[in-house]
Parts: sequence; structure tokens; C-alpha cells
Amino acid sequence: MNSQIEKLIKMFAKLPRVGSRAAQRIVLALLQDKTGRATALAAALQSAAETIHTCKNCGVLTDKDMCEFCSNHERSNGQLCVVRDMADVWVIEKSGFYFGRYHITGGVISGANGTMPDDLNIASISARIKNENIIEIIFALPNTVEGKTTQSYIMSVIGDAHNIAFSELASGMPLGGDLDYIDDGTLTLAFGGRKKL
Repeated sequence: MNSQIEKLIKMFAKLPRVGSRAAQRIVLALLQDKTGRATALAAALQSAAETIHTCKNCGVLTDKDMCEFCSNHERSNGQLCVVRDMADVWVIEKSGFYFGRYHITGGVISGANGTMPDDLNIASISARIKNENIIEIIFALPNTVEGKTTQSYIMSVIGDAHNIAFSELASGMPLGGDLDYIDDGTLTLAFGGRKKL
């Protein structure tokens, strides 16, 4: 196999949820396409890599200093939804049920993977509570041991210093479940029936 093609396949295979077979299909489809899709994709990736960064306030991907959620005053309703990554934000936004702000941790605490609290975007939550008049923190982290550990850690860091109501998604969130596998109806029920902690 051509070394350039093999390198491309290996790069695609490193992407989340893309195995070696899917990577092969993607690379072949791009290289055999006669419409210029590969060149357009390369240009779009280059442009995104140069302009997209994380919002300095919440961690959402944006091309501005402040993302669309942090800069929208209508979303300043006192609610802060804590999620693992951008994919979780997209899933929640698609449901159309939540209208507050977000905070992306960038992962979950995991001793097995060597991910410690200092590796995550957690320290700035306390400042956001004060600066944005947050009254409720909604945890939408994975329903796993690591997700619950991260949730408990955040609650301990915030402690009783702030008068905050903590809640987590309720019915429909299976043990070990991730948000991107949950349908819109189930997610709506999970938000509406969220339970206090």
C-alpha cells in the first residue's frame, strides 16, 4: 500500500469511533472522488484549525472570544449545565429543552487513564457562579463511575461557599450511558425530571 495512503488511514483511524475499516473507506472515498471533495475538506480543516478555539469562559468551541451561549444575555438564567465535551452540548441543544449556559470539563476524572482534576476545566466554575449569578448546577456528565467521581469532586470544590442547588439528569439516563446515545425525547424527560443532589 502507498505510504501516503497508509498514513492517511492511520490518522483517520485515530479519530473517535472510527476503526481501521471505516478509515479505509473514508480515505478511498475522498481520494477517488472527482468533485474536489478532498481538497475542500483539507481547506475547511485548515481554516477551522486556525480560527476555532475554546471559549475562555466555558470551553465551548467558537471562533470568537466568547461563545454564542456566554454572549447571549437571554441564556443568563442562573442555570449552568456541566458536560464532558462539545458533543454533549450539541446533543442537549438539539433537544431544544435547555436554555441556560454550559461548562465543559474536557473529560472526567479517571485514575485508570491518568486524568486528574487539574487536567480538567473545573477550577473556573466557582468564579462563574459568582460572576454569572448561578443558582443551579445541572450535571449532565456520563452516568459512569468516572462521571459520578467528577460530579462529586466538583460539588466538594464548590462546597457550601455558594448557595447553589445541585441536580443531575434523571429518568432515561442508563448506567454507563453517554448523552450522544440518548434520543431527544428521553433527554427531554431527563432534564425535566432532574433530581436534586
